[in-house]
Amino acid sequence: MYLEFEKKLLDLKEKIENLKGLLRMGKREVEADLRKLQREFREKARKTYSSLSPWERVQIARHPRRPHTSDYIRYLFKNFIEIHGDRRFGDDRAILAGFAYFRNKPVAVIGHEKGRGTQEKIERNFGMPHPEGYRKAVRVMRIAERFRMPVITFIDTPGAYPGIGAEERGQSEAIAESMFTMGRIRVPTVAVVIGEGGSGGALAIGVADRIAILENAYYSVISPEGCAAILWKDQEKVKEAAKALKLTAKDLKDLGLVDCVIPEPFGAAHWDHRRTALRVGYVIRKFLKDLCSRDTDTLVRERISRFRRMGVYVEV
Repeated sequence: MYLEFEKKLLDLKEKIENLKGLLRMGKREVEADLRKLQREFREKARKTYSSLSPWERVQIARHPRRPHTSDYIRYLFKNFIEIHGDRRFGDDRAILAGFAYFRNKPVAVIGHEKGRGTQEKIERNFGMPHPEGYRKAVRVMRIAERFRMPVITFIDTPGAYPGIGAEERGQSEAIAESMFTMGRIRVPTVAVVIGEGGSGGALAIGVADRIAILENAYYSVISPEGCAAILWKDQEKVKEAAKALKLTAKDLKDLGLVDCVIPEPFGAAHWDHRRTALRVGYVIRKFLKDLCSRDTDTLVRERISRFRRMGVYVEV
């Protein structure tokens, strides 16, 4: 599935893949045409994605072909060992968590996972965690703190699951505990918003020393649809809501809510998962190099101070 404004790019991509196939078969005469099409694709992609509206960027953030946490784990980490269960109720597959090696150093990895294909999406609840998912995340954070491993999180959720069962099992308490734990954990932490960053479900694993966001990801207190329903009681107002929420990567950087905007290859991550992952890995490595040189008391103090400074309020 591709969006309406991507169809011309898709046609070009299919021609490029066909020529690559011929080149692999030894037909060197297609090489010049292949390079020409690749240049044309890059130029059109840059033009297409450079002028997107906030609502169109939300659509790109939700793109079904966009790389997920599992893709970043595959490209960036070695010997990943997944942890299951919260030791209270069960295992939530909407949260992928465990331990791995990043640049030959042990780290903890936690992220939302939406899944591929209908069956896996259902199993992973479309990336909307239950309380046990956040409690699993807390469990991994505490192990990481015990063994002095940095924590890396990948944010990609429409929001925490709002169902009756989740509320009965303490959804808000689980989110609060996760935020509290991550805010005071005595190891370096890096969060990357790779797709959707929806409300407290995203913030639960986003209280980090450094926050990066992909060019077409978004981070917001509410979805554009939810905002349109509350303010205008009209789903036709989603475009206006997306603009008013200031949820794009550029807006968030201007507001000082994120530290870094990561450019996406060809303007959108779903065209090249591997190259996107390498760009994310470069930013994570740079952040960890700086953070690991600091003492833990300074890390915690600066992290808490950072989040206390966010937002504008008036004391009455």
